[in-house]
Amino acid sequence: MGTLPKLHFLLPILTLLLFSMAQLEPVVTQRLYADSRWIVDGAGRRVKLTCVNWPAHLQPVLAEGLSKLSANAIARMIREMGFNCVRLTWPLELPMNETLASLTVTKSFQNLGLLESLAGIESNNPSLINLPVMEAYKFVMTSLRNNEVMVILDNHITTPGWCCSGEDGNGFFGDKYFNPQVWMQGLHKMATIATSFSNVIGMSLRNELRGPRQNVDDWYRFMQQGAETVHAANPNVLVILSGLHYDKDLSFLQNRPVSLSFTGKLVFEMHWYGFTNGEAWQSGKPNDVCGSVSNDLMSQSVFLLGQGHPLFVSEFGVDERGTNVNDDRYLNCFMAMAAEYDWDFALWALQGSYYLRQGVVGMEEFYGLFNYDWSGVRNSSYLRRLSVLQLPFQGPGGLPTVAHKVIFHPLTGLCILRRPRSRLVLGPCAYSELWSLTPQNALWLMGTHLYLRATELGRRARLCTSLTEPGTEWEMISASKMHLSSKDKDGNTVCLDVNPRNTLVVEACKCLSSDSSCDPASQWFRLVDRTRL
Repeated sequence: MGTLPKLHFLLPILTLLLFSMAQLEPVVTQRLYADSRWIVDGAGRRVKLTCVNWPAHLQPVLAEGLSKLSANAIARMIREMGFNCVRLTWPLELPMNETLASLTVTKSFQNLGLLESLAGIESNNPSLINLPVMEAYKFVMTSLRNNEVMVILDNHITTPGWCCSGEDGNGFFGDKYFNPQVWMQGLHKMATIATSFSNVIGMSLRNELRGPRQNVDDWYRFMQQGAETVHAANPNVLVILSGLHYDKDLSFLQNRPVSLSFTGKLVFEMHWYGFTNGEAWQSGKPNDVCGSVSNDLMSQSVFLLGQGHPLFVSEFGVDERGTNVNDDRYLNCFMAMAAEYDWDFALWALQGSYYLRQGVVGMEEFYGLFNYDWSGVRNSSYLRRLSVLQLPFQGPGGLPTVAHKVIFHPLTGLCILRRPRSRLVLGPCAYSELWSLTPQNALWLMGTHLYLRATELGRRARLCTSLTEPGTEWEMISASKMHLSSKDKDGNTVCLDVNPRNTLVVEACKCLSSDSSCDPASQWFRLVDRTRL
């Protein structure tokens, strides 16, 4: 994830903020609606979906981690980590293969030779071992409901196993394991089951459509039929439609809207990882790659927000060890866009390890929030960094405030705050100053006579009272449009930066050349609109 500035004095504040969010942020267990680009409750107040993926679609057909902790403990920790929602995956064979659905948890694990995991389940969740796997799935949904965690049911794959490959027979309608009529029957059954769970607020119809058969006409034909099937079985859930090419491409919707008999329920989803663009983040210049990828995302999916549709980024994530340059650079760009567009999301993933994945028993998941043995959080700084995205910047409801901007630093997930003697530092965005960009491109601290000023190279950025002073006119430069740049008193082009003491300073703009080894993340800022507190 890159090198963060030293934040020792901020950690207690951030920990308190995270705890407060988990304990005090209300979790809705009632019907939600799609209202323009927002997901709202019955009173029209925005409910930002801040979810984490909890897989239950692999061969054992049981939510991961139940050999390590009780379902109740996992659900409680999801809330304590600041998430209000789980994207709970399921294979199509779960509702459609009676032999599989009636298989007990014990028999499922014995058949796979997972005796150590079975012993762990008996120890941590003894009531599960004699349940059929379908009832065990419902048991997890109940545990989430009891802990006030919302659920989105995601049909991840047809045949239980790891997803996804373009040649696995699960990719698109008409593939070997993807019969559209069977799929719709499965959607109907799961939507009907969901009527008994007030915390199930949405159904994602199919994960990562892909492969040589994919085409736009069949997408409209079957996704619209699937949406109507879910609506007929359960009119209370949001209907979430994925795109083509592994949930990357929804561009075909720009000129051809979906036609459905119902309104107020439609949400679109997309996925975005570092590896979505291969090794571009590591081999290319981060400024150029971020700029290019951001433009692609706008044309492929993010445009839907402007068309008045909610967009759910239902999978994103990184290797939390901080040793993957491609992932670390991608995350800086992701954080900027996620804050700016304030989209709903589901992090991949919750699990620290798997019962069985791709033939490997106990495979570790380095993208997982839990560590390998599920005894704690894998990377607490990563979780703190993501916490800024768990509260909405915009949308109806919440504490009213005058529309303003916050100056967001993606590398840390923090915003610019003013300390005594007008010292400018990074801190929790919940307590950020209110900024406005004036017609003169000055950054005005609203409610004061103060403006952000670039002083001398290597010195602290300061606040001043006059727009006639040099260094008060700012612009976003570089292909990423995230270098906040001005001219110092000597006429040099300089950029805002953060020093190891977490103070805002003025430095020479870096990584504007062709050197792909240069990482500009400390100088990346994004002006984010905020309309609610």
